[in-house]
Amino acid sequence: MVGTMVALPPFIRPTRMGRRFTRPAGPAPAGDEVLLDAPDDRLSPALVAAGRGEYPAAAGLLAVTRAGAEWENHDRYVRHLAAFARSRPEWFDAWRAAAPEDPGVLLVGAQLAVDRAWVSPARAELLREASPLITAAARADDRDPVPWRIALDHARGSRAGHRYFEELWAAAVRRAPHHYGCHVAALRYLAASWRGSHRECFDFADGAAQDAPADSLVQALPARAAFGYLTGGGSGIPRARLDAAADRALALSARFPAADPWPAPIRNKLLYLLIRLDRWEDARAQLRLIGPYATSFPWERFSEDPLGHFLRVRDQLLTPGRQAVPAALAGLMSGPAASLGGRGGHTGAGDH
Repeated sequence: MVGTMVALPPFIRPTRMGRRFTRPAGPAPAGDEVLLDAPDDRLSPALVAAGRGEYPAAAGLLAVTRAGAEWENHDRYVRHLAAFARSRPEWFDAWRAAAPEDPGVLLVGAQLAVDRAWVSPARAELLREASPLITAAARADDRDPVPWRIALDHARGSRAGHRYFEELWAAAVRRAPHHYGCHVAALRYLAASWRGSHRECFDFADGAAQDAPADSLVQALPARAAFGYLTGGGSGIPRARLDAAADRALALSARFPAADPWPAPIRNKLLYLLIRLDRWEDARAQLRLIGPYATSFPWERFSEDPLGHFLRVRDQLLTPGRQAVPAALAGLMSGPAASLGGRGGHTGAGDH
């Protein structure tokens, strides 16, 4: 790649503007129950209704989050609804037939098309066919950054050139300068397995976090870069920089209540990072904050049973009298973990 994105002003210094996200509450599991990828109490009714073949709850949820410019929630719900539609398409097909111009149905349709293309042997052809769907979703609501996040993921999968990706990025940050999903998409584009280097990834992530509000999910972006570095077999990043990335994510995690489903994806990735850094007490404290909310990512990188893997990690960390468990945890942290792109670079519903 000629040049680096970290040298581009739009990538490092987006203007400080935009609406902060509203964190939804979530259901409280009973007893010692551990849930995997648990939806919050706004998404859950929409998924239950979709399971019955009904779409109005999903349509209403996306309409509300779009009207309120709740872009972090909006993005997360789109990805979960698209993932549900892959296995249970009836409700989505009914929605699309009844309201083909609904911005929500266009957005879920674009995400669904990209997700399906990514796991297909005909990925390149299917991604080309998905382009008009992304364009239609973007035109449906010019304020919404989520179609641009999908476009960034699409461009990565299509091996788009630097100039084109830069144009998409500029359009995304004009709409939401600190949108986490767009930043993860850019980080993944920069990742060593695709276009850049680990140092570029860290420079981009650190710059974005420094520019973002203290309660923005972008504060966890350096930890996401550290995850890519540690799972990608990289070298040359000082230990101090990895610790600083973990410290940023720890500060963000501390802003949320314990046992809350909203920060669970951030906290699960942070737990992996803390274990890899041998920060046992911080890892135990983070595990208690995670509570019953396990997420498939990153544990699916190491096992086909992500919930079982999370429970094994938890048991190793919380065994009474065990001060350090490097040998046992080293085995749990090895396996089919790949680079930041993983599984061919797919960005799934829980992978941000």
